[in-house]
Amino acid sequence: MRQKRFYVIASTVACALVMAFVDGVIQPPYGAKSVLKIILFLCVPLGYFSIFRAWDSLKDLFLLKKRELAVALALGIGAFGVITGGYMVISRFFSLEEAIWQMTAEGGVSPDNFLYVSFYIALVNSLLEEFFFRGYAFLNLKSLTSRPFAYFFSAVLFAVYHLGMVSGNGNPLIWGGALILLTASGLILNALNEHSGSILTSWLLHMCANLGINVVGFYVFGML
Repeated sequence: MRQKRFYVIASTVACALVMAFVDGVIQPPYGAKSVLKIILFLCVPLGYFSIFRAWDSLKDLFLLKKRELAVALALGIGAFGVITGGYMVISRFFSLEEAIWQMTAEGGVSPDNFLYVSFYIALVNSLLEEFFFRGYAFLNLKSLTSRPFAYFFSAVLFAVYHLGMVSGNGNPLIWGGALILLTASGLILNALNEHSGSILTSWLLHMCANLGINVVGFYVFGML
């Protein structure tokens, strides 16, 4: 039990910090960054399930429960509406295009590759993050530690991992706001998974939210 707990906690911290550093400091091409993320967020958890022969626990993360998926879809549609509608409202009062261009450029995203990146973000990236942070670092960790620890550990590391994406902005209010918002999002996704026992519900919600972000990106890049 102690070895399992140490493996999950140490590897989650290490992978989240490495990806935050790569995003915020190294800023490689998007393709290279995506390959590294797949290695860390997929291979590291699979290493755990292989070493400790926990394949049944891995299969449980992908259980399909239609009722819970319907709830997740409803929440996802709401998140999509909040993101796209919120952007349209806020952009009437504040110019967000320059900040969005800066953030996407730092992440290796441009109008030339955004069509391909948008598909990856919505389908693959969302699944990787849900598998790693919700399946591996929450549902799996919850059986090895206390429930509150698993909840906040997963949510805070999920937020820290994303902070590299706003590293180009030195405004502490943006950093603090992003940390709070992302941690809250992680807690909500954890609760959704705890109820269903599967990462498919949070993946559906995450995917819908990313689709909303993609629509904003298409609009900012003049592709809509």
